Amino acid sequence: MSFYARLVQAEERGEPVAVCTVVRSHGSTPRRVGAKMLVFEDGSIYDTIGGGEMEQRVIQAALEALQDGSPRLLPYSFVDPQRGDVGVCGGQMEVFVEPITPPPTVIVVGSGHVGKAVAHLARWLGFRVLVNDDRPEFCSPDFIPDADGYYPIPAAELPAQVNIHRWTYLVLTTRGVDVDTAALPALLETPAAFIGVIGSRRRWATTRKKLLEAGVPEAQLERVVSPVGLEIGAETPEEIALSIMAQIVMLQRGGDGKPMNAA
Repeated sequence: MSFYARLVQAEERGEPVAVCTVVRSHGSTPRRVGAKMLVFEDGSIYDTIGGGEMEQRVIQAALEALQDGSPRLLPYSFVDPQRGDVGVCGGQMEVFVEPITPPPTVIVVGSGHVGKAVAHLARWLGFRVLVNDDRPEFCSPDFIPDADGYYPIPAAELPAQVNIHRWTYLVLTTRGVDVDTAALPALLETPAAFIGVIGSRRRWATTRKKLLEAGVPEAQLERVVSPVGLEIGAETPEEIALSIMAQIVMLQRGGDGKPMNAA
C-alpha cells in the first residue's frame, strides 16, 4: 500500500494521524527532502524518515501534536550527540509534523423532535452528524435529511459500528429511562469527548440508580452531563437544540458560558 493510500485509509476510518515530512536537508542526513512518515495514536508508524534517535524524537513530537492539535517544525542536527544532537552524520534537517484529526462529530441517539432539531443545528454549525434510533422510521433521510449517516440499531451496538473517538459528542435525546439505561454502559466505554442526556434531574436520578444497580462504576457515570444543555429557558425542540449545541460548542472552544458583557 502506498503512503497516500494508507493516509486515505486512515481518514476513511476516522483514525487520528500525524504526517511527518522532511522539509529541509543539508549535508549528510538519513533521508532527503520529501521523505514522509505517518504516526498513529498508538505510536505505530507507516514508512520512515530515517530511523534512529531522530525518528524516535519525531514520533514523540507527533504524539504530542495529536494531543493538542498543533503542527510543529522540528530542527535536528547530526553532529555531536553529547550536546543533544540526534546523530553524527554531520548534516542538518527539519521535519514538519502536521496532525490530522477526525472531524468533530455529533451523534444523536434518539431521533424524535429534539433529536431532529439537534441534527439540523449541528450540521449547520459544521459538525459531522450521525443519527441513531432503533425505530427505522425515525432514522432515515426522509425523516432527518441533515445527517451524514444513519444507524437504525440499538444504541448499545453503536461502538461496534461507529468509530467513536475523542472528537465525538454524544447527545442522548431518547424517549425514556429504559432506552438510556440500555445504551449508556456501552457508550461510557468509549473515549467520547461529551455524553449528554436529555431530561429532568429526576429522570437522570432514576437512570443513574438503575445503572449503578447494573454494576456501572460511579466514576463512569460522572462523565454524563444531565440535564444536557445551557439554561436559556428553552421550551421548543429548536430552543432545546440550541441550548445543547451551545454547551457542546462551549466545550469544544474552551468557553465558559458567561454573558459576553460579564466582567
